[in-house]
Amino acid sequence: MDTKRISSTLEEALSTQMNVELFQSHTYLSYGIWATDQGYDGIGNFLLRHSLEERNHAIKFMQYILNRGGKPRVMALEAPGHDPQSLQNCFNLVFKHEVDNTEKIYNLVNMALEEKDWATWNFLQWFVKEQIEEETLAMDLIDKLKIAGGDRATDESLLYLDRELGTAPDDADLARNATSENP
Repeated sequence: MDTKRISSTLEEALSTQMNVELFQSHTYLSYGIWATDQGYDGIGNFLLRHSLEERNHAIKFMQYILNRGGKPRVMALEAPGHDPQSLQNCFNLVFKHEVDNTEKIYNLVNMALEEKDWATWNFLQWFVKEQIEEETLAMDLIDKLKIAGGDRATDESLLYLDRELGTAPDDADLARNATSENP
């Protein structure tokens, strides 16, 4: 008896997204290493913790595919790219990665909708909410650096920002607890 409850098309697309999440994890790992090397231990710690969160997202995709009777494929990952040129550049790159990932999640939602795969559509709603959180977090990083003075920030304001991000919670409250009654 065939127990596979997901189309081959969605199985492949979700496997691809699993690998995108792993790439995101490697990218945040790379940025965390860069920040720590620049002396921003708190920001580096924040980015390294975020790397782990992205890996956990990949595991969610892996587990879902397996639960639907599919088999996820681990693919080779490309290198994360060049180091950021500055904190401002780093935070802008974080935002760009999150926006790009949001578009990928939306494409998966559209695929599930077209196939009328309501289980997958429902599964992906967690990621839709998560991407709201991720983009908000990235915008907050950009805003905090602007308040600190951007690329012309003083050493004192950068030290404060570094300390704040080093102890900041990993998740924004926005998406985690959102409901239709409390968006």
